[in-house]
Amino acid sequence: MAKISGDMQVTPARGRYPKQHIHIFEAEAAPVISQISIIFATMIYRSKAPLRIGLAGGGTDVSPYCDLYGGAILNATISLYAYASIEPLNTNMVVIEAIDRKEIASYSLDSSLPIDGNLDLATGVYNRIVRDYGAVPSGFKLTTFVDAPAGSGLGTSSTLMVAILGAFAEWLQLPLGEYDVANLSYQIERIELAMAGGKQDQYAATFGGVNFMEFYENDKVIVNPLRIKPKYLHELSNNLLLYFTATSRLSSTIIEAQSKNVTDKKQESIEAMHQLKEQARMMKEALLKGKIDDIGAILDYGFRYKKQMAQGISNSRMDEIYETALAAGATGGKISGAGGGGFMMFYCPGNKHYGVKDALSRFGGEFRSYQFTEDGLFTWTI
Repeated sequence: MAKISGDMQVTPARGRYPKQHIHIFEAEAAPVISQISIIFATMIYRSKAPLRIGLAGGGTDVSPYCDLYGGAILNATISLYAYASIEPLNTNMVVIEAIDRKEIASYSLDSSLPIDGNLDLATGVYNRIVRDYGAVPSGFKLTTFVDAPAGSGLGTSSTLMVAILGAFAEWLQLPLGEYDVANLSYQIERIELAMAGGKQDQYAATFGGVNFMEFYENDKVIVNPLRIKPKYLHELSNNLLLYFTATSRLSSTIIEAQSKNVTDKKQESIEAMHQLKEQARMMKEALLKGKIDDIGAILDYGFRYKKQMAQGISNSRMDEIYETALAAGATGGKISGAGGGGFMMFYCPGNKHYGVKDALSRFGGEFRSYQFTEDGLFTWTI
């Protein structure tokens, strides 16, 4: 089915969902389900949402900075995804499996599932859906998978949240437009589950494409899609290397420190965020005008200020990787996400990326191929 949009069909009345057509057969259950017989519906409700790379302005979408000063970010979605599938069951069971994390759990169908540190994104979405729209029509199995590890700096948790919400919206035909999905995902993850972070990831995953985003007080967000000429995007993806450092990090610790610096009125950190907001405007102009080789210097400008926002954004190993890339021909780069580990990016003009790849081989990381994508959250039924 089509990408969720503002003109999505109206939902049935609260607590009332379309009837499911059930095909009955016996299935081998996972050990955690204790050999129960699971009855699968003929319909499977699927969704996928793209991960993102933040090109400029990262961190200015985090409260209280964006509430006090306004934030601006430029990001782009890439061909790595979070996936979710819902299979209705004719039992009063809820089964949640995160295939990439090798986690599976089963629960009795209830009005609220536990938030206990295990599969909280999935149970958090379910709890909010039931609270807002009433009981779901049957038990179900929810299966998820993400193309990048948690803590990698590509917005994995928020993108998975969007994908899970999208699968429920497809199943239950919820009247959610793009802003609705993004905002609801933010509310569940950041407010109800108290997972520290900003707002950009939920909006990037839902809208897709290259966007200049503005963030204001009272959770106001404006998404400005950018019409970048295809040749400019092809050149950018050719020259911008995506490098996984083979480490992950808990972004919440860094984000909490960043927020505290604003609350404590630490001027160095606040000024760094002002400069990153300006970097987002610089990046927007470079992309729209096709000044692609200016992007390396703009990334470097942001990297220097990013490290002033909070402790732990970079470390000696990541600084060494960065300086090695510059010495091999990169003109700039950045740490993806909050920092501390995960992915890094390097802009390599001309054909310099071959030399940069060779120079970084000694650090034990890996380069990931990708393409920029135009579409955000997509849902369908089979």
